[in-house]
Amino acid sequence: MKLSDFKYNLPKTVIAKNPVSPRDKAKLMVLNRSTGEIENKTFSDIVDYINKGDVIVVNKTKVMQARLFGKKERTNAKIEVFVLRELNKEENIWDVIVDPARKVRIGNRIYFNDKLWCEVIDNTTSRGRTVRFNEDAGDIFKAIEKIGHTPLPPYIKRDTTPKDKEDYQTIFAEVDGSVAAPTAALHFTNSLIKKIEKKGAMFVPVTLHIGLGTFRPVEVEDLTKHKMDSEYFEVPEETAHVINKALKNKKNIFVVGTSTCRALESSVTAEGFSKPNFGWTDKFIFPQYDFKITKKLITNFHQPESTLLMLVAAFADYDFIMKAYKKAFKEGYRFLSYGDAMLLL
Repeated sequence: MKLSDFKYNLPKTVIAKNPVSPRDKAKLMVLNRSTGEIENKTFSDIVDYINKGDVIVVNKTKVMQARLFGKKERTNAKIEVFVLRELNKEENIWDVIVDPARKVRIGNRIYFNDKLWCEVIDNTTSRGRTVRFNEDAGDIFKAIEKIGHTPLPPYIKRDTTPKDKEDYQTIFAEVDGSVAAPTAALHFTNSLIKKIEKKGAMFVPVTLHIGLGTFRPVEVEDLTKHKMDSEYFEVPEETAHVINKALKNKKNIFVVGTSTCRALESSVTAEGFSKPNFGWTDKFIFPQYDFKITKKLITNFHQPESTLLMLVAAFADYDFIMKAYKKAFKEGYRFLSYGDAMLLL
């Protein structure tokens, strides 16, 4: 398939700027791959599709408050520093993006408050920089959490609010490292989790720290030539054990989100079972891909020409997905990160 196959018109009016409340009252479109049936439900109805012994896999990554606003030494020029990932914990070295980039050179210091500052030690791209935070800053993740702002996706055209810090974080978030939320999991609430567990199903975690590459457009028509950004992932031993037991017992593996799917599909044994692992993955899933672990997929409605839409089209029939998207427009579904959800059976 080609990039242009995934092009469609996305009106700004259908892009959700805020989540629904409570979270599990978002709409849920259910697609049955074997029958071709499409149903309109509410997200809390997902419990009806989950049975005893089924496994629900979630991404426990936590969104960093990645947008820092500081001033350059001497000139006091206002600089935004968008932290991407930690490179060296012992030396407080991080990858960041700076804006305006033309004002930030190697050797410059940027001060955020009287306790936190960073020095630019390398230029990586036109806007990318490598910085070292001050030694006495303590835990940089905690410092960022205190003074940073929520990195809402670029297509949400409004200022961030204090409420976004909670809204743009899943209930499963534990491990700092993402600059974007695993949005399919935003729909889960404590009460819904309890209902699912009461049916005898089990939640297990993986980690995949989502980078800015999730928003980066694909720029080649031939999808085989596209290169994904590398992202850190972990599949814990206990998670792999639970998944493999369920697979052997012919139970369903519900995978919550494309990031969770990529983590799982990045570590598979030759026999088609989940393998405990950690490291970096640049796995790009697009049609025709043979899924090994993912049996059911929960996801949101994605941007045109995005790698996320390509993964969903690989899991279900391409024409079926395009038909569902047309139906979503007609029936008032909300799109993208704060939008509604889709369950692929």
